Amino acid sequence: MDSKQFARKLRREQTSAESRLWWHLRNRLFHGWKFRRQVPIDDYIAGFVCIDAKLIIEIDGGQHAENTARDAERSAHLERSGFVVIRFWNEDVLKNIDDVLDEIYRMLHPTEMRPSP
Repeated sequence: MDSKQFARKLRREQTSAESRLWWHLRNRLFHGWKFRRQVPIDDYIAGFVCIDAKLIIEIDGGQHAENTARDAERSAHLERSGFVVIRFWNEDVLKNIDDVLDEIYRMLHPTEMRPSP
């Protein structure tokens, strides 16, 4: 199966966390930003991508706790390709979607004033 076919399969079989996040990002619903999901980039398939902002969002399940080195290598490769990669745990997306969306917004608007700590 080539990467395009595999990406289509992943889109059809998305997790509940991916589905929940996609509901907020699809059709430019998130502040007008265009997101795509399960996008082949080089040898990888990125979960959610905003090409204009060069932002990749990954949603990680429990299996990723065991593959941290592989995920770090993957993120480093994508970052060398000019992307910023942010990761969220499934649980965060399912239980704290507002915090996840706030962080995505901050990544899309890095020059906006942030309150001092």
